[in-house]
Amino acid sequence: MAAWMDVAAAADFPPGSVRTVAAEGVPIAVFNVGGEYYAIEDCCSHEAGTLSDGTVEGCEIICPRHFARFSLVSGAALSPPAYEPVASFPVRIADGMVQVRDGRFD
Repeated sequence: MAAWMDVAAAADFPPGSVRTVAAEGVPIAVFNVGGEYYAIEDCCSHEAGTLSDGTVEGCEIICPRHFARFSLVSGAALSPPAYEPVASFPVRIADGMVQVRDGRFD
C-alpha cells in the first residue's frame, strides 16, 4: 500500500496556493481552493505540460500551454484540446500536515 506523503504544513499552505511533490516519479500538484485540498497529476494529458503553472478558476485548472481545462476534484478533462483525464489523488490533514497518496498501484 502506498504511504501518505507530507506536502506542507497546513498553516503554511494558504488558500489559492499550490504545492508539488513526487510520488515514485509521478509529479503531483496539490491545490488549496478556499480551504479545500485537491490533488491531481501535474502533467497535462494533451501534451504533458505542467498544470501547476496554470490558472485556477473555481475547482478547475487551466493548462498554461493550450488552455485545456481539468477538474481539480476528479481530474476530468473539461475542454479541448485535452480529451483524457489526469489522475486525481486523496488528500488529508494529519498532525497539521497536508498529505497526499498515490494508491493507484496498491
